[in-house]
Amino acid sequence: MSKKSKSNKNNKKIQSIKNKLVNGELIKNEDALYINNPDYFLTFSDLEISDGIDIIENIMVLSDNYISFNRENDDEPLNDVELMEITEEYKDNNEIDGGYIAQSFDKIDFISNTYEDITVITVISNDLEVQDFYNELKVVNSWKGFENAKVDFGQIILLNHAFSPKLLIQLYKVATKQKAKFFESLHLPAHINHILNNDDFLAIASNLPEETLDQDYIMEIGLDITNMEYEDDDIDLDEFIERIEDAVVISCEDALEKIDLNIGILDYLVSEGIQIGDMIEVGMSLLENMEETDELKERLEKQLLKSISDKNINVLLIAAIRLEEDLQKGRVREINLNEKLVHFYPDELIGATIANQIAGTKALLNFRRYAKEKPGILYGLGPVLSNTFAGLIAGCMTKLLEE
Repeated sequence: MSKKSKSNKNNKKIQSIKNKLVNGELIKNEDALYINNPDYFLTFSDLEISDGIDIIENIMVLSDNYISFNRENDDEPLNDVELMEITEEYKDNNEIDGGYIAQSFDKIDFISNTYEDITVITVISNDLEVQDFYNELKVVNSWKGFENAKVDFGQIILLNHAFSPKLLIQLYKVATKQKAKFFESLHLPAHINHILNNDDFLAIASNLPEETLDQDYIMEIGLDITNMEYEDDDIDLDEFIERIEDAVVISCEDALEKIDLNIGILDYLVSEGIQIGDMIEVGMSLLENMEETDELKERLEKQLLKSISDKNINVLLIAAIRLEEDLQKGRVREINLNEKLVHFYPDELIGATIANQIAGTKALLNFRRYAKEKPGILYGLGPVLSNTFAGLIAGCMTKLLEE
C-alpha cells in the first residue's frame, strides 16, 4: 500500500501553542505535543521509543491521527520502528533538532501544573462524556461504546534539578504508585475502571549537571552519566518525595476536572448490571389482581427514576453498593460472609428505609415479600443489594398503586 499523500498536510500552516517551562519549552499543535530543552534532559520513562535511561533534547507525544495519516499500512499494528520513522519525519518537517524519546497517544489535550521546582504535564485521552438522563440524573456514556472506549492520562514530570539515574528511577516508581493509588481511591464503577489507563505513560526528566554542558568537558570526559556531579545529596529526599506525590495527585484531579468526569448513581447501577428495565420486570412479576400494561410500566419507570433522584435514597443506594463491595472483598475484619451471622441485617435495614422513604409503612409489606421471593434480577444480586433494591422497587410499586 503506497504512503498517503501528505503534500497538503505538510504545506499548510499548523498553528501551535508554546508554553515556557522552567527547564524547556512545551509546543503543541494538532499533530503533536513535545517539550524541547536544548540543554538536555536526563530521563527515565516507559515511552515506546526510549532506552529507559536517555539523554535527549525532546520529549515527544504524537497523536494517533497524525500517525495513522502517515503510515504505510494502518491495517497492521504500529511497531517501534515505524513510530520512529514517523517521529523522525515529523522532526524534519518541523525543523526540530536533537535526540528524543517518543510516544503515540490517542489525543493530545493537556494540562500543565508547576509546583516550584516540579512541573507535571498531563496528556489526556478521553472518550467519555456525562449525559443528561432524567431530571438531575446523569450517566457517563461514550459514542464509541464502552467496549471500544478508553480514558488515559499520560504524565511527563519535569524536575528543575540535576538528579542521578538511580534517583530518577526511584522517583519514577513513587509517581507510578501514587497515580495508581489515586485512581484506586476513587472507587470508580467497574465498567469505567476497566477502560482506564490501559495505554497511559510516564516520563520523568531532570536537568544535566551544568558542567556537562561545557564542550571542553564533553571532549575530555564524555557524557558518562555514572560519574556526573548530581544534586541527590542536596535535597531532603523524604520531603521531595512527598511533594512529587502531591503534584501527581493534584494534576490527576485537575485532569479529571478538565474532562468533567464525575460519577453518579446510574453509573454504579450500570456497573452492577442493574438496569431500569430489570427493576420494572421485578415490579411487574409480583402484581396481584392487576393487569400488566405498558402504561403501568411507563409509570413505574418514572417513579423509579424520581425515587433514585431523591438525594436521601441516592445516598442509601451508594452506601449499599459500597457495603456490598467491602463485605464481598473481605475488607471488614470482623465480618466473614462464609460464617452464619446471627442478627446481621443491615441489608434489610437499608431496604426497609428506602421503601418507607418512598411510600411509608405500607411499602414495608411489599418489601418483605420481594426480599423473600427475590424475583428476576434480585435473585442474582448479593445479599445487601438484593434487599436494597427490593426496598426500592417495593416502595415505587406501593407509591404507584396508591395513586
